[in-house]
Amino acid sequence: MPRFTRAELESFRDAHVPDLLPDDVRLLFVGINPGLWTAATQTHFAHPANRFYPALLQAGIIARPVDPAAGMTPEDRDHLRERGIGITNLSPRATARADELSTAELVSGGAALRALVARVRPRVVAVAGITAYRQAFGNRKAVLGRQDTDLAGAELWVVPNPSGLNAHHTVATLAQAYAAPARAAGVL
Repeated sequence: MPRFTRAELESFRDAHVPDLLPDDVRLLFVGINPGLWTAATQTHFAHPANRFYPALLQAGIIARPVDPAAGMTPEDRDHLRERGIGITNLSPRATARADELSTAELVSGGAALRALVARVRPRVVAVAGITAYRQAFGNRKAVLGRQDTDLAGAELWVVPNPSGLNAHHTVATLAQAYAAPARAAGVL
């Protein structure tokens, strides 16, 4: 695993990380925005404290461990694509913390996500982060789980954020939360 100094990580502020999109997206996970470690490694959910990939493995969504902290291998990316799993973000701009994003950025990200979903046509979209979802889509009363409305024809779910800063969830509870949209997408 690489070691980054604070200055090295700061040099990735505002950088973008390309979406991971297979030809046939069944389940599109949507993060809030890339963290600095993610930008440094060009790998979604890459921070060593992030529980995204351990939760996917525990849920059976992926069949082998992925250690993204040093950057995903081409084999890791292929494994996700073969499973029909895509990853994008509400905001493409890397920050140290998601709360550095403005509401306007999140609203713009919601509109961009709607356009992406209309273009790539996943079966299911799972937004990871209830607060960001509420801001991006102006739905202050949204709760975790399946939403009442679809997003550009895709079944819409809101799942917990896997960040290590989200102390309300464990790998086990995240795995359970991620398994439901994965079943709906036909991944599980």
